[in-house]
Amino acid sequence: MDDNLLGLLISYGYVFGILLMGEGIRKLWQLSPEFTRKFVHIGVGNWYILALLLFTSKVYALIPPLTFIVLNYISYRQKIFKAMELTDSSNLGTVYFPISLSILVWLTWDTAPYLGGVGIMAMTWGDGFAAIVGQNWGRRLYSIFGNRKSLEGSLAMFLFSFLAITLFLTAFSPLPLPTAVLQAILLAGVATVVEALSGAGLDNLLVPLLTSGVALIL
Repeated sequence: MDDNLLGLLISYGYVFGILLMGEGIRKLWQLSPEFTRKFVHIGVGNWYILALLLFTSKVYALIPPLTFIVLNYISYRQKIFKAMELTDSSNLGTVYFPISLSILVWLTWDTAPYLGGVGIMAMTWGDGFAAIVGQNWGRRLYSIFGNRKSLEGSLAMFLFSFLAITLFLTAFSPLPLPTAVLQAILLAGVATVVEALSGAGLDNLLVPLLTSGVALIL
């Protein structure tokens, strides 16, 4: 079998496996929808690492995120995958995420795919843990443009973005470790500011694109 076709099979198996696990733990342990949504968010976001290892063609790498733009919108309308859906009907974050994935794959895959990956890692790990920490331990609240956040959540956003970007750059970029660490600090700061300014799920679109945009400038 062609490597790219095998990559598609593994990709779909991986993503649907994460969705089924999210549904399973939600029902088994009666966890909050926010926790299981972020479990799915983090699991699915790591697909990009899998894609780097599986695909040799940008066209094939684009197929899974483009597919899930459609499937996630259907689920958003019909509430099919409850483990990843919000009760807020105006929040299209689950649709924005595969859109940002598709854009970054298209723009960076053939030249420097690690540039797309830094934005995705910030969104996957940083935003995922920012929500978990903010929901459970956020006490020091602030609001920007009507977007209510917590200092604890923003700190988690920065720390987990920094760790994820550092590890990703070390594994997939040609940068020496000191440079990777310095860039990760700056990029995590950018991701944190963008997340604080974004509302209604737009962080799922803006954090990956703007963080990767700054990485491209660097």
